[in-house]
Parts: sequence; structure tokens; C-alpha cells
Amino acid sequence: MTFSTETFKLEALKPEDASSLSALMISNGKSFQKYLPKTLEQNLSEAASKIYISNKNKASKNKTEYTFAIKDIETNAVAGLITLKSIDYQLKQGEFAYCIGKKYSGKGWITQSIKAVSNFALEELRLRNLHILIHKTNLSSIQVAERCGFIWSRTLEKEFVLEKSSVDMELYELHY
Repeated sequence: MTFSTETFKLEALKPEDASSLSALMISNGKSFQKYLPKTLEQNLSEAASKIYISNKNKASKNKTEYTFAIKDIETNAVAGLITLKSIDYQLKQGEFAYCIGKKYSGKGWITQSIKAVSNFALEELRLRNLHILIHKTNLSSIQVAERCGFIWSRTLEKEFVLEKSSVDMELYELHY
């Protein structure tokens, strides 16, 4: 799946994205540490990002998870990631995780990307229920979910380890 606008493109991660991905993670480490500690941990060097990309491409090939790079059209730099994970083909559901660098925040790229990958999930993968788990303090992520048509469903108690303690997460759902 690919998607593009005049300012950004969304495509599968490529081995040549390793340097750019690592740079994105390191330069946004403080904010990514809070909500995406595992992704950050796996991308703290170019070599680590090459392994991360290889693993994500294997998962895509196996249809268990899809990770897309959001790339700046001008520079071809990785600006963020969208991952469709926890895919259950029997239940016809999947879960989104996403991030974008501060430099690219507020441009609508995540919203447009979630909409594009939601269409992919519906049309290509035949999923019918999409989820986003969001910590209540992540207001920008809540706004993205709502702009994409996701509706708050319920609070999941002690769902996520955030800074070494279990925290509640808010479940947003989109049903087709």
C-alpha cells in the first residue's frame, strides 16, 4: 500500500530508511519514550533500525502486522510511523499505533495516514473493527482518533506500562 499528497507519502519501510528512522527516534526520544518505549528502544542506532525494518517487513510479508513510514516528500526523511498490529483475522480487527516527529506535528499527516491505512484494512484485509489505545494525557492522539471517526469505547485498566508503572488506557474504536 502506498499513499501520497503534495507534502508527504506513506509507504512500507525500506532498508535505506534506517538512518532517517533512527535519527527521527533519537531526536524525538523524550516524547516517544513516554508512549512508544519499545519502538524507540529498537531504533537507537542505524544498525538497530535496519533490524527493526527487516522484522517489520517480515511481519508484513506474513500479514501479521503492517508498518508504514510517513515520509517528507521534499527530503524523503522518515517523519513518523503508522503500524497496524494485533491483527486478528477471525475477529476481523486490528489496532493502530503511530508517532510523528515534533517537526512534522500539526500538519494533518497522521490523520490522513490513519484514514489511508484504515481504508487498506477495510478493503484489502477485510477487517471490520479498528482500535486505538490512547493514554488520556495524549490529547493530540485523541484528536487524531476522533478526526478519523474513532469513538471512545471504554477505559482499559492497567493496560499499558508507562514509565515503569501500569496505567489505564482509553480504547477508541472504528466499526465498519
